[in-house]
Amino acid sequence: MSPDRTPARVTPPRSAEPGEGGPASRRRRADAQRNVGALIEAARTVFATSGVDAPAKEITDLAGVGVGTLYRHFPQRSDLVKAVVESGIDAVADAGPELSAGYEPAEALTQWIQRFTELLATKRGLASALHSGDPAFAGLPGYFLQRLGPTLAALLDAAVADGTVRDDISAEDLLHAITQLSQPVPGLGPEHNQRTVAVLVDGLRCGATRHPRAHRVS
Repeated sequence: MSPDRTPARVTPPRSAEPGEGGPASRRRRADAQRNVGALIEAARTVFATSGVDAPAKEITDLAGVGVGTLYRHFPQRSDLVKAVVESGIDAVADAGPELSAGYEPAEALTQWIQRFTELLATKRGLASALHSGDPAFAGLPGYFLQRLGPTLAALLDAAVADGTVRDDISAEDLLHAITQLSQPVPGLGPEHNQRTVAVLVDGLRCGATRHPRAHRVS
């Protein structure tokens, strides 16, 4: 006769709190994400036209939300400025794979550098805030290199492997060179910087190991 066996205790799963993970909660999170995105885009536009000290209501009116929503997500102005800068960096970094898929390696690199130069131009209006010494901005240089460095390295390596770009410059060198050439010049606008960066890009093709292919081979 088999000995009696005491059934193992089964711990019932934890019940979700009311509204936790439910449709209403997901809607609130989605609404919050949309509001954050709208505020960042509105701030980008307002900062470009009115500066980083523009009234909060100018930003919220453009975003279509209330001032309370702005301060709930971005309690300090520096939080909003940082979010605007990081979103711009993210957009340029994320463009790398798309450009690689749609263009020959050298052209993908050129297109990406143009977007990077445009990003640097938009930071002109934020310069006073970014150089204010506010600790909220301390991590931005590291974020800049962390997000953009690998993207540029992949584009540059592909163009070097394709034989259409010289192989004696690193992605970090190129980032620094473009950043320096994009510094504001008194009396001249961003168009001047774009022209000088274009000269740099042309120089990348000099010394390439072979001519570009007429078309990409599948």
